[in-house]
Amino acid sequence: MDFYELVKDNLDSTQQQKLFEVEKWLIEKVQPIINQYWLNDEFPLEIIPQIKELDICHGHTDSLLTAFIVMEMARIEPSIATFYDIHSGLAMRSILVAGTENQKKYWIPQMQSLEKIGCFALTEPDDGSDISGGMKSTCMRDGDRWALNGIKNWIGNSTFADIAIVWARDIDDNKIRGFIVDISKAEPSEFVVNKIQNKFGLKIVQNGKVDVHIIVPEENRLEGSSFKDPILTILTQARYIVGCEATGCQMGAFEHALKYAKERKQFGKPIASFQLIQDLLVKILSNITACQCLCIRCAHLDQEGRLTPQQASMCKAFCTSKCRESVAMAREIFGGNGMSIDYNIGRYFTDAEALYSYEGTYQIQNLIIGKQITGMSAFV
Repeated sequence: MDFYELVKDNLDSTQQQKLFEVEKWLIEKVQPIINQYWLNDEFPLEIIPQIKELDICHGHTDSLLTAFIVMEMARIEPSIATFYDIHSGLAMRSILVAGTENQKKYWIPQMQSLEKIGCFALTEPDDGSDISGGMKSTCMRDGDRWALNGIKNWIGNSTFADIAIVWARDIDDNKIRGFIVDISKAEPSEFVVNKIQNKFGLKIVQNGKVDVHIIVPEENRLEGSSFKDPILTILTQARYIVGCEATGCQMGAFEHALKYAKERKQFGKPIASFQLIQDLLVKILSNITACQCLCIRCAHLDQEGRLTPQQASMCKAFCTSKCRESVAMAREIFGGNGMSIDYNIGRYFTDAEALYSYEGTYQIQNLIIGKQITGMSAFV
């Protein structure tokens, strides 16, 4: 099925060819192995050189192509899209947005080639939604060096990353600052990662609780000294990209549900011929189409430098809430068989819950939009 019938003309021929290459790789190399990695809570590290060959890690500078790539990755497995966004989006884009020219020259080529894998260390054990005011990790300057101390939580890619973008509050002026931490050069006691166990969503993403006690040189400090500059700029793109992940998650769930409905027979005929099943399929496809249109519009605005935080929040909130609806309806089509990973739908069902919560919860996104609508803040 052509999921992009209404939106594919947003891409030129070169972009469409690249999307086709990504789709072919996902179907041939990722889809056959992904269930076993999901069951094992492991990331398929062998695909990293394959991603390098695709040449798609450019810090999400091509917003439109990135939106389609993320949807396509999430269609096969949302965790792969999340890995891609953490590395090429949050980590690389932090350097592109807030890095010095020397930092960009040194780090970006290594990250484009996936020689260095990045993670983004912002969230903390006691501070998620209120991280801007509640951040407890600290940084303190001593000449041309900075001492970073703190604990970060739910940090994707952290168990195998080579560099981390770490955010901490300056003890001297209370401003939040970002640093590039070269994990490969850190002592074992300076950057301690404990993998988060027993997840039921985005199981393939390797999240860690990170204990940071390290000295970094001044040359590794990012520019900008407030939460809005540059963190909000980075999160604005990240939030509509999560909307793209949620859209792709729905596409994958729909695809598996449609295939199953055509093959599964009850009462002597395929269940796809039943009115109630068709009603569910139409509702899911309608959700997908609405989400695609919103995501692509945000990508256009981002490409033009006109995307606002409120627009990105609306995309994230709307698409992830519709994703929850869609995967629930898709799982319903499978009946009891939907409880088995052999039918794939369970991955999308549980991943939808993670997408709904991370990168800012549904309620937080709505409060951001509500403040814009009313001119009044409802935050505590």
